[in-house]
Amino acid sequence: MPKGSEQADAVEQVADRAFEAAERIRGLVVETPLVRSEAFSADLEAEVWFKLENRQTTGSFKLRGATNRILTLTDEQRDRGCVAASSGNHGAAVACALQKLGASGIIFVPEQTSSAKVDAIRAYGGEVRFFGTDGLDTEQYARRYARERQMTYLSPYNDGQVIAGQGTCGVEIAAQLPALDALFIAVGGGGLLAGVGSVLKSKHPKLRVFACQPEASPVMARSAAAGYVVEMASEPTLSDGTAGGIEAGAITLPLNQSLVDEFVLVTEDEIASAMRLFMEREKDRVEGAAGVAVAALLARREAIRGCRIAVIICGGNISAEKLEWVRRGGQQGSL
Repeated sequence: MPKGSEQADAVEQVADRAFEAAERIRGLVVETPLVRSEAFSADLEAEVWFKLENRQTTGSFKLRGATNRILTLTDEQRDRGCVAASSGNHGAAVACALQKLGASGIIFVPEQTSSAKVDAIRAYGGEVRFFGTDGLDTEQYARRYARERQMTYLSPYNDGQVIAGQGTCGVEIAAQLPALDALFIAVGGGGLLAGVGSVLKSKHPKLRVFACQPEASPVMARSAAAGYVVEMASEPTLSDGTAGGIEAGAITLPLNQSLVDEFVLVTEDEIASAMRLFMEREKDRVEGAAGVAVAALLARREAIRGCRIAVIICGGNISAEKLEWVRRGGQQGSL
């Protein structure tokens, strides 16, 4: 993990690359709204702002990183094709970006990936192939597949240009909300946190960053505490977009360690309850990973009273079956 000035330099470098990425992808992604929630602000006695990445093209923030990475490929690399591994959102983003930029690729997804996310990938012309039961084994297979065929592997998080692309969400927040005390952000592989956190910490050094994960799959939290990527099994979770393992040596780990002030772990009941509350109050659709950030916000109400807070609503892609399960309280039948 970087220390002292090295730590600050690493964060500053990511922030600089995010601002460069913002110029590169301009016009290819949506500048999503940052809206003040009157209901959550009154309830929490704070100023709560939601960054609505669920309204991004493809329904999640992932389009930012995928677009930036593909734009940095050489003509030869594009001609050879790309390979991605994804629980869904990154795959849809890669398929959309490839389609927009006239390139081709294959997206490998875990076998349990939601039907809504698979359909979204195919809707953008992506070729879907299934492999593995955990995000990590899918990533490892996809990397090997790409290497053996001299194709470019597009990591969902373990890539500097992907991180920079995700950081453009932070570039927008910085412009939309000049003063900020705290950030709540769901974490899987840590690319969104690394990018957005670097941008916003560079602008607001005293910003408190709350990294939010489901208790069922707290891989980044455990890895940050250990100082290395921990191998551990993940339990089923509504937050399928953040679930699964992390590649050994992932560049996101030291960045996440340096940026996070507190990891907040939430239960499945808390996630479902937060999703219902958000949908009832904000009249907007969210997926489980976004529910994790909202649940963590509610769990830390005492710590953030009187603060100005940004919560990233990272996506809105959820199957009709899972959405109905959440809406009826998660009491009838299994997830």
